[in-house]
Amino acid sequence: MKVLVTGGSGFLGTNLVEHYTNLGCNVVNFDIALPRNPAHSRYWKKLDIRDGSHLRDAVKSFSPNLILHMAARTDLEGESLSDYSANTEGVKAVIQAAGCLPNLARVVFASSMLVCALGYRPKHESDYCPTTRYGESKVAGERYVRELATGQFPWTIVRPTSLWGPWFDVPYKNFFDAVAKRVYMHPKGRKVRRSYGFVLNSLHQLNRIASCEDQGLVDGKILYLADYQPIELLQWARAISARFGVPPPREAPVGLLRCFAVAGDALKRMGIVRHPPLTSSRLNNLLTDAVFDLRVLESIAGPLPYGLEQGVAATVDWIQRNG
Repeated sequence: MKVLVTGGSGFLGTNLVEHYTNLGCNVVNFDIALPRNPAHSRYWKKLDIRDGSHLRDAVKSFSPNLILHMAARTDLEGESLSDYSANTEGVKAVIQAAGCLPNLARVVFASSMLVCALGYRPKHESDYCPTTRYGESKVAGERYVRELATGQFPWTIVRPTSLWGPWFDVPYKNFFDAVAKRVYMHPKGRKVRRSYGFVLNSLHQLNRIASCEDQGLVDGKILYLADYQPIELLQWARAISARFGVPPPREAPVGLLRCFAVAGDALKRMGIVRHPPLTSSRLNNLLTDAVFDLRVLESIAGPLPYGLEQGVAATVDWIQRNG
């Protein structure tokens, strides 16, 4: 099978390139950035997905059976929707390029849970309430898929929640580092439950979505991407600290953490620290439950290969190997 991964130099994309090459597939990565994993240089083609004509020529030449569209700008620093043109114009360019492929079985488009505010439960698939320009750009991307791809080729949209694991970066790499250095303090008395996903479980789920024989479960559908069982943040932090061999994280009153968060806001605003350990938005996230209904995904993908402890062990081992 020939697999095209756009954004294969990013976190999820790097793991997808590794996964499908291990399965013996012919894989190519279209990305403007160098691969995170130097061993993946052989699969990389430098390409900006917003360059429609260049993209069409490259896609036609490779003629993939499966496209996993992961390329996106994912930070929250943009000030206008135009700052996220990779998430809007890039999606349109991928749709146009995919429309001319004779052997294309499916395109999986990566969106984001941030098409809605954290903790908000959408009433239906097109119920949106983004609170960031990034979220708005992902809403636009989903709408382009519905409007332009329907009838051209089979497609599925996935909304990754908070994914973590080997090859990750901010913010969850920072969380592991904070636990290892004993600077993470959990809000005292708060049990926060979140639908997070260990990335190697996500690969299993994406592979099952791409190869699902029951087309009614995946064609034209939007699926949240996460482990089926929510993570309780303090339990997760304790598992991480145990694997690093350090004492479990301390707990602090929410009022004290709010003071630290305000200080982090100031440091970031003044440009002194780009990614402070704690900001007001990050603290609010820490205090907000976000649990999604994943029953349809579970019916497609079945049991996951990794439990929480196994995922933590694999991630900590990767961190320690890579420094």
